[in-house]
Order: sequence, then structure tokens, then C-alpha cells
Amino acid sequence: MNNGFPWVVVNENTGEILAGANDRAKAEAIARVIGGVAKEYALIALHEQVQTRPPERHSRPSTIKESVGDRLFLAGIYLFLLLVLVIILFPLLYIVSASLSSPGAVASGRVLLWPVDFSLRNYSQALGDQRIPLGLFNSLFYTFFGTVISVALTIAIAYPLSRRTFYGRGVLMAAIVFTMLFSGGLIPTYLVVKSVGLLNTRWALLIPQAIGVWQVIVARTFFQSNIPDDLEEAAALDGCGDLRFIWSVVLPLSRPIMAILILMYATFQWNSYFDALIYLRDPDLFPLQLILRSSLVQNTANSSSMALIVLSTIPALIIYRYVHRFFTQGMLLGAVRG
Repeated sequence: MNNGFPWVVVNENTGEILAGANDRAKAEAIARVIGGVAKEYALIALHEQVQTRPPERHSRPSTIKESVGDRLFLAGIYLFLLLVLVIILFPLLYIVSASLSSPGAVASGRVLLWPVDFSLRNYSQALGDQRIPLGLFNSLFYTFFGTVISVALTIAIAYPLSRRTFYGRGVLMAAIVFTMLFSGGLIPTYLVVKSVGLLNTRWALLIPQAIGVWQVIVARTFFQSNIPDDLEEAAALDGCGDLRFIWSVVLPLSRPIMAILILMYATFQWNSYFDALIYLRDPDLFPLQLILRSSLVQNTANSSSMALIVLSTIPALIIYRYVHRFFTQGMLLGAVRG
């Protein structure tokens, strides 16, 4: 009996179903622990029922006619979503158009949604600034290492909190959530960073904001819902230690939530400039976003600044390109359930 699981672990000799799983990766992980072969249950059920199931009669699909009120309601929703799309899309199109237009056209206000006097000189001027390559390198450094540190620490604290055998997890979780509601404030945080010697160092942008409370809650809920205690007990009976279990079983089964954590932390690190403004004094350590802020503060929003804004968004779009397929799945699997 599979209890509704789409994938099962089957004994190769007897054909008996040993366990069920939500996906193939989890079924293969269970099979490595308890033995057997991971198979899709639908294929097994189809093979067993093909001889006895009578032929189905094709009938016309029944459709429910929508009322006038339902149609008006859906039309209102579509109009509202279209309005939101226009509000979000208009500034983006304007920035791209201004970055591809001449400075005179931007200053005179002739640019709206389409480039005027098309030119790539704005990008050449933005890339010609000596601060841009160094700022880009610093931003990539902070984003990469900050994301690695944040994801590792989040999993390290979220997984133990998801286990029922971890005593005191309720008190610790309450203390973590308390920090999300009440923080120490900017001045105490600055004094702590200064007292531990992180001021004007790269660590000041990697350590103070390394763990997000919301990310911990989402990851803990994912582990509770998708990593059963029975799997850990079966691995322990085979001599698998805690670290080996996390590395060989938990992490391969947690790719969706890891992808969403990477996306959250990488986006935060790439767009962050306030911490650099507070903690850094050396221009060689400034990230690209802080350089962009300085350019926008010192000058009005000209076409070169628009080009720099477009360039600063390209890495975030590249990151999203490779993790977007896990975004919806990770949010649903890690969502807080009542």
C-alpha cells in the first residue's frame, strides 16, 4: 500500500512495497538506506490493473457555466493585475530607454518608453569609470561568500530545530522569532561590530546579517514536512552519523529550499548598500551599489546613471535564471502550515 505516494521503494526479489516518497530523489535516498529499488507507483499500478480494468467510455467533459457576477469579478482581477503590471513595468522600460538614449534627449524629457537618439556611449562611460570594475568585484565577492555563509548557517540552525529529539527547541525558536520583532537598533549593532574588530573590513558585510529569521522559519518548516524522523532512525541503525546524514541525505533532498535560500540571500547581498555605508571607510571595499548610490546623490539621474543601474541588475537576472524553477516549489514546500 502506497498511501498516495507517487514514488515507492520496492523489494527487487519479492516485489513488496517497502516505503513511499513524494519524489524520485527522496525515494532513491530511502532505497540507499533500507535497500530496494525506487519506482514510480503509477507504473506499478498500471501494470497490475491493465489485465482486469474494463475499457473506459469517453464522455463529453462537463463544463460549469460561469455566472455574470463571476465573470465581472474575474474581469476586475485581470484589470487590477494589468494595472499593477503597468506600474511596475513603466519605470523599468524608462530606465532601459534612457540608458540607450543621448544625454540631451534625457535632459530635455523626450525619452518615455523608446530610446531617442540611440547610442551606447552611456555604457562605455559607465564602464570607463575606474570605480566600477572594483565595485563589481566587491559586490560579486560579498554576494558569493555572503550567500554561502548564510545558507550554511541557516541550514545548521534550522535542521536541529526541526527535530523532535532536540530538547529546548521551542525556547530557542521563540528567542529567534523575538529578534525579528525587536532588534537592538543601529547604534548598538554598530558598537558591537566595532568592538569585535570588524569595522572597515569585508567581514562587516558578511557576518552581522548572515542569518535571516524568516529564512530560518521557512527552512525549519521544510525539514519538518519533508525529512521524516523514521528516515533518520533508519540511517542511524546503519551506522550513519549526524554530519554524514545531513550531507548524504538531507542536502540532496533539500534542493528546492536551498535554491530559494540562495535566491533570497544572494538578492539581499547584491542589493545591500546601507551596511557598507555604515561600516566601510575604505573606497577599495565599496560594493557596486554604494558606488551607484554615490553617483545618484552627487549627480541627477542622467543617462550614464541609468546605464549603471541596468548593468547592476544583470547579475541578479542571471542568478534568477538558474533558480527560478525552484522558486515556487521551494516557497510552497517551505510555507508555514497551520
